[in-house]
Amino acid sequence: MIRIILFGAPGAGKGTYSSELIKKYKVPQISTGDMLRAEVKEGTELGKEAHEFMKHGQLVPDQMVIEMVHKRIQEPDAVNGFILDGFPRTVTQANSLDQMLRQMNIELSGVIKIEISQETILSRLTGRRVCTNCGATFNIATMKPKQEGICDKCGHNLIQRPDDKPETILNRLAIYQKDTEPLIEFYKKKDLLRPVQCEGPYNEALARVFAALEKMAKV
Repeated sequence: MIRIILFGAPGAGKGTYSSELIKKYKVPQISTGDMLRAEVKEGTELGKEAHEFMKHGQLVPDQMVIEMVHKRIQEPDAVNGFILDGFPRTVTQANSLDQMLRQMNIELSGVIKIEISQETILSRLTGRRVCTNCGATFNIATMKPKQEGICDKCGHNLIQRPDDKPETILNRLAIYQKDTEPLIEFYKKKDLLRPVQCEGPYNEALARVFAALEKMAKV
């Protein structure tokens, strides 16, 4: 059973690793962003309340997010665990999560922090190219299209998204570090933090993630 929080900077490969963990351990990846959008789309009471904040560009209050997470981890697919992605974002949210899990008699297995250099992240993200038509993704360094600037799948143009330009990436990384540093210290003091070095070949990095999980959880 695994109940973990997964931290990783933009471009660290968090989504890719999560997909492998989901397949192996048969647990859901719980993204608060995805859940908020789903609640709004379904028109639930929580979704209606959240939408009032979102449409005005305001952050959804912590208590509403906690209620949403509380509801989600009681779903049948989370009985054997979960991967929390994008939550908590602040120490206040982490304390609220702790309190909620204690009330539910649930214990976190640990917190995985994917560690990767800024240089590698910049190389990955600045090299990414996306098809304007079908959304297929390529990388000019690691997964080149057969013809430069043209999608292999549908023949339309490939572009570099504004989010993948160096200045934007550096800004996103700075925000990530500022937001997560207090959380890293929070979980380090609780002896829950497990940094995993994910430089190098993907299969080797994935094996290190699995090894960290095997040590922290009954799987």
